[in-house]
Amino acid sequence: MVDKSEKFNWFVRAGYLSRAILYSMLGIIALTSANAISQGTDGIFRAIEDFPAGTFILWVMVIGLAAYALFRLCSLLFDIENNGSDAKGWAKRIGHLGSAVGHAALAYSAFQFANSSGSGSGGGGGGAQSAAAGVLSVEFGGLVLGILGLIFFIVAAVQAKKAITGEFMQRISPSAPDFTRALGGAGFAARAVVYAIIGWSLVQAGFMSGGSQQIRTLGDALAELAGEGAIFTVTAVGLLLFGIFSLILSRYRIIPELNADQGVPKFRAS
Repeated sequence: MVDKSEKFNWFVRAGYLSRAILYSMLGIIALTSANAISQGTDGIFRAIEDFPAGTFILWVMVIGLAAYALFRLCSLLFDIENNGSDAKGWAKRIGHLGSAVGHAALAYSAFQFANSSGSGSGGGGGGAQSAAAGVLSVEFGGLVLGILGLIFFIVAAVQAKKAITGEFMQRISPSAPDFTRALGGAGFAARAVVYAIIGWSLVQAGFMSGGSQQIRTLGDALAELAGEGAIFTVTAVGLLLFGIFSLILSRYRIIPELNADQGVPKFRAS
């Protein structure tokens, strides 16, 4: 009999696998196809859709990215990764909220393409902008988007800190390959850059009356750097490496138990 924690474990690993596909594709497309990356997140999902069994891959990503978003939401609400309730702990947990929102949006974008039955009418970036327009249409909607932008800045700072300190290795099995630290460091640094761009777009839309068209998704954020020469190339390579890193995590990430009676997750020493 499979218990809830084990099922959750499987879903989270599917999430890391989906993240591996997403970031690997993002890096490869950025480095090989200027036209596709100019389409932002839409270009990524459209390229996946054109693969053999592309629709099946997209449905796997829908489930996996949604599961990963749920995992990050649980990290915020239930502190299943034992970050604590002091200022530092809450900063990390709020950062997980930004990750949950971002990956939920990506899951929805993947769903749009998977559900289009090959018609290519998904609309990842447009979906995010439509959702932002809906938020802006309600009272205090701009404040909500602006605060979400600040959360993404926190996420970007946490990503940068992980890249520098390598603290993420505490949550990875000692059996992981020796080069995992280098892959993760490069990947988290690249993610810090794109998350900061996403945060700034939300702050502009929410606090500066920039409108929903200012909103940037993952692919859009990288497209913003397309004319920046070495910065763009280094960031694209970093995101590709983060995809490979995520593939390693799908096998070697230590995933906490959902059952609170299990006690504090036993992560390895750094």
